[in-house]
Amino acid sequence: MKRLAAWLMSGLVLAGLLVTLVLPPAAGAAERRNTADDKIAERGGKVDLNNSSVRRFQDYPGMYPTLAGKIVLGGPYDSVDDVLNLDLTERQKELFNKYKDNFTVTPASIALNEGFDRINDGQYR
Repeated sequence: MKRLAAWLMSGLVLAGLLVTLVLPPAAGAAERRNTADDKIAERGGKVDLNNSSVRRFQDYPGMYPTLAGKIVLGGPYDSVDDVLNLDLTERQKELFNKYKDNFTVTPASIALNEGFDRINDGQYR
């Protein structure tokens, strides 16, 4: 009796797997997107001032962590030049202008700005 029950259960599981392979996927599955990946793709290889953490500024000498922190906390921005309206020293303004072509601004996304992830994104060496 136990063998018969086990055989029937395995047959049901196998039939269920075959049905999922044959039937088309749900219509809503094609519409599901990862918002964070879409936003990262939108910035085109540049640092998005509204949606990046301070760690993204490490590639630009002199900007990390002080100036990067000011930029991250000062947003959201409508344009890259809005950063110059922050309370920056002349040296910080020079640094920002030096690397300005490496930055972009896209609308802020909650997927990338939630909590304290922009200041401490949990990546440690």
